[in-house]
This record gives sequence, C-alpha cells and structure tokens, in this order.
Amino acid sequence: MAEDTINRADYILNIDGISKAFGGTQALKDVQLHVKKGEVHALLGENGAGKSTLMNIIIGLLQRDEGTIEFEGKPYEVKSPVEAMQRGIAMVHQELNPEPYLTVAENLFLHRESMVGKSIFLDKKSQNARAQKILDEFDVKFTAKTMMQDMTLAQVQMAEIIKAVSCDARLIIMDEPTSSLDSNETDHLFATIRDLKAKGVSIIYISHRMEEIFEICDQVSVFRDGRYVESRPVEGVSHEELIRLMVGRKVDNVFPKVDCPIGEEVFRCENLTGKGFENISFTVHAGEILGLSGLVGSGRSETVRAIFGLDPIQSGKMYLDGKEITNKSPKDSISKGICMVNEDRKAYGLCLFRSLRENISLPNLPTHQPKLLLNQKRERAEVSDVAKKLTVKAASMEHSAYSLSGGNQQKVVLSKWIMASPKFLILDEPTRGVDVGAKSEIHTLMSQFAAQGMAILMISSELPEMMGMADRVIIYHEGHQNGEFLREDIVSGKVTQDDILAKEFGK
Repeated sequence: MAEDTINRADYILNIDGISKAFGGTQALKDVQLHVKKGEVHALLGENGAGKSTLMNIIIGLLQRDEGTIEFEGKPYEVKSPVEAMQRGIAMVHQELNPEPYLTVAENLFLHRESMVGKSIFLDKKSQNARAQKILDEFDVKFTAKTMMQDMTLAQVQMAEIIKAVSCDARLIIMDEPTSSLDSNETDHLFATIRDLKAKGVSIIYISHRMEEIFEICDQVSVFRDGRYVESRPVEGVSHEELIRLMVGRKVDNVFPKVDCPIGEEVFRCENLTGKGFENISFTVHAGEILGLSGLVGSGRSETVRAIFGLDPIQSGKMYLDGKEITNKSPKDSISKGICMVNEDRKAYGLCLFRSLRENISLPNLPTHQPKLLLNQKRERAEVSDVAKKLTVKAASMEHSAYSLSGGNQQKVVLSKWIMASPKFLILDEPTRGVDVGAKSEIHTLMSQFAAQGMAILMISSELPEMMGMADRVIIYHEGHQNGEFLREDIVSGKVTQDDILAKEFGK
C-alpha cells in the first residue's frame, strides 16, 4: 500500500518506515501498516515475521530505531503500555502474564483504580461493583472477586480481553485472542468485536487461525522475515494465497496425516473420575492418534493432567501395556514412558532463560546421564541429534528458549520428550500460537511418531486440526464422554464439523 494511494485522514493509525534491530538481528526493516477507523485489520506472518515486535513498539514496550507513527492524525510516541492506554491504545498479548495474587477486579482496573473521593484510599466496593457489571455483560463464569491464580488459561485470556475492551481504547491490538477459547467463547468475542467496530473502534487482529481472518476481518496485511509484503481486502483473497504470501512458498497440506497400521493397545483407562471429569474410559493403540474434543472446561485437559500425575484421580483404573499403573506424579509417568506436552508451554513446558540444550536434556538426565558427573560431549551430541530430527531452528543449542519463535519453542518441548522415547505421548494443544508453516511441520512429526509405533493422545480446540489428524475423536461435554467418531467417517464426509460441534454442546 503506497503512501500516496491513501487518504491519511481515513486512518486512525499510520506507520511508515519502521525498523528495529536487536544486536546483529534485524527484526523489522522499513515496514508499514495503515489501519482505518472502525476496521478489523488482520496482521499475518509466520512466527518471527516481526508482528509482535511492531506491536510492542506501538504500545511502548520497545522503541523503534527508525520510522514514524501517527495516531489519530498526530505524531505518536509512548514509553510504556500504561502511557499507550492513556493515549487510547490497548493490547491483549498472546503470552498471558497476569498478576496471580490480584482479583479479577484489581487486574481489570490496574493503573486506573477507583479511589475514595480524592483520597489515597482504594474504593474496593465501588471497584468490585463496576468490574462485576462489566463481567456480567460478557456472561463469564468467574466473578470480580475471583483470584487470577485460580482461573483457567481460557478464563485468564477472556479477562485480559475484557480488560482491553473496558478501558475505552480507540485501537485494540489482539494477539492470538482465541488461542485458548472454545467455539462458544470465540463466538462471544466476535460479537464483541463487531459491536466495537460499529462504535468506530479499530482492531488489529493477529491470528494463525485462517478461518477467523475470513470471518471477522476487513483488511489483511502480511509480514515476512521482518518486512512488509502486501495489504489486501479480505474479501476476494483466497486461503491459499494468504499462506503463500506468509511463507513465501506454497504449503500443499497443513494436515499431512499419514495413515499407518494400528497396533496393540498401549494405554487404557476405565471409569476414571477426578476434578472436572467422571467415568472416562478409552484405549489408545500403537500407531494411533486419539483426539479428545470438547469445549474449554469440558474435562479434556483435566483428564490428561490426572493421567500424567499432575492432579489426583478419585477413582478408576489405568493400564499401560496391559498392566495396571498408578501415576502419583509426572516423575512416575515419565519413568513408565508416558510424556505430556502441556497447553501452556511457557508456564509448564520450558525453562525460558535456560539454553535449548538444558531444556531438552533436563528431564532425560536420570536415564541418559546416570553417573555423578555430566558427560557434556555426549549431552551436546544427543541434544543436537534430536533437535535436528525435529527441525528446531536455532543458531546454537546454547541460545535461550526465550529467544525462539513460538513454533520453535514448541518443537523444543517436543524434542525433550522424544529424547525420552515415550510409549505414550499426550499433546495438549500441540500447535497453540504456532504459524501455518510450523504447524504443518509439527503435524508431520506427529505422523512420523505414530508410524514408529508411538501411541498419541491429542487435545485441540481447533476442529480442522482434530478432524485432519485424529484416527478417532472422543467428544467431551461437561466432564462426560458424549460420543465418538472415526476418521474414515470424517474423511468420507459422513461426519461433519457441525456434527462434532453438536456433540460438544451436549446434543
């Protein structure tokens, strides 16, 4: 979009010639972005394309090296997110980092608290009432007095979205806002976005879920390798063309599922009951990818947490290779050959400021390094070997996990468990917040693991992913199993996405 082809008065945000470097790495180079008033503007690109860097510059977390920003027709320069919010720009981050010991109300009004008159004292009663009124409009299942640490990932995400909406911003940046939301919560968010748009609020919408771009966005801009590629109206552009613009090549199959022989039973549970689920029974076989599908809070993640030993099991039995087992901790599970990729990789899957070598090696030290002294040469060789097999893209295994893109961070988490040679691998949202190119690579790896005889249990909130990768899909509704579908029926069209959704809603 050339500058001389636009009427700048129609745009709430005009960004031109922005560049940003970190040492010798050029994160952004001469990028532009123009967002109209009352427009939902999608920003697409692979992990590492520069999207988040530009957004962090807009809200003041980073300072640009070059370029200009205009907001509402005036030069724009801020030093912090608080200052950005005061100017009328708010952001919902992909990587949620709430204050765990605050209530929802305190989080909602952080830096804009309700005070008693002109005093220095906080008016908690008034603040809680204001917060609850806002929450009631969104029909959420938590209250103003709920502690942030007691909420699920999806609830925290919804609370952060509500916080951004409630501050009367004229421009809201949403970075992967639906990554932890179920279809019902996503529909509610989209209704909110449409309402904001009708009121003249502009949205910058970042998502790797293509179907959302076509449903909610008006315009789309694409970044690749830190550079601006192109902007187009969403109407008239194809799914395939957007992927080609993002990755610079054609991606033929995002779900490269390879059918392989299903072998003997590896894992079985009978009538498992715990917090959030009841009387769950299923089997997973060698070479099989079993999907657990359901709304957020339906009991899917609660089930696998209990299987892995993170949460207690109240009743029921589990069997591995035909022998009854009990897992009182993740350490128990790992020792038996059961590994789990958690839905929140940064909170539970990675030591962010440790090296890639340490992250991959850490859970494998008891089996790979049984002696008192660490054999560093052997460690480096083993870690490099598994990272190469999983195509982890990093200049060195000594770089920190924090420095990697979301897709590569996810492959590091996978690498540490593949190095453990598990019999049974649990994947909870394996491609959450991962771009389309890395997503295809992870799906390919899943098929390779299954072909090698691994039993895989997958949870995904993305129905296309579930339908594209699972051999069987078990449906959850309010903590109970509510149906099962076979891959052959999904592939043939006998079972549709609507059929799965109906079961998820209890029909």
